[in-house]
Amino acid sequence: MQLKLLVEGGNAKPGPSLSQQLGPLGINLGKLIADVNKASEKYKGIKVPVIVEIDPVTKTFTVSLKTPPTSELIKKELALAKGAADSKAKIGNFAIEQAIKVAKAKQEDMLVNSFKEAVKNVVGTCTSLGVLVEGKEPKETIKDINAGKYDSLISKQITEVSAEKAQILEKQLAEVKAILEKRKKAEEAAKAAEEAKAKKPAEAEKAEAGKEAEEGKAAEGKVAKAAPEAEKAKAPVKGKEAKPEAKKK
Repeated sequence: MQLKLLVEGGNAKPGPSLSQQLGPLGINLGKLIADVNKASEKYKGIKVPVIVEIDPVTKTFTVSLKTPPTSELIKKELALAKGAADSKAKIGNFAIEQAIKVAKAKQEDMLVNSFKEAVKNVVGTCTSLGVLVEGKEPKETIKDINAGKYDSLISKQITEVSAEKAQILEKQLAEVKAILEKRKKAEEAAKAAEEAKAKKPAEAEKAEAGKEAEEGKAAEGKVAKAAPEAEKAKAPVKGKEAKPEAKKK
């Protein structure tokens, strides 16, 4: 029997689902969790796939790891808890050396024909996380890779990022963030202007309707006031009532 788990490295915990699966088999759940945590502790803080092979007859098991998802390795490199909530936001700037490092860890799990393709796969994953690569959108960096710009680093599988380059990456990210913030404010201002523009006719229409209602009320008041006066005018004047005609003899 094979059990597939996705746990936080070094911090797997027993749960109802796991207990229901292993309880009937008589497997020692406490020992299994301990073995999983020991095997995955090097990936502490990130999600890692774990495969547990169980022999229901002997009630023994073996634990093996697969490499964490590419997105998890990227977040670990950049010390990010999660990716960007907004796809337009940029929360990190990946060096090509870091992409090479992740590609080395993930190549065996990828359906790629070359290490260069593995690097491109890693770079492409940065898009959904809101991460730049070499200060550019990932798709632009992939174009640079195709053009051979990083062939030397990729062929030598260089994974170390110099302190000087790290500073450049930080500066690039700050510049991009400033541009995006300025663009966001401009978009918000334009949206507010459109809403205000659309609101004015509605307010004018409302004011006109209010004016008509007031005029209607005033007219109704005049009619109500005129009605008693009209009735009064119709009534005979006291002392001048018309006398009945005398009967002819």
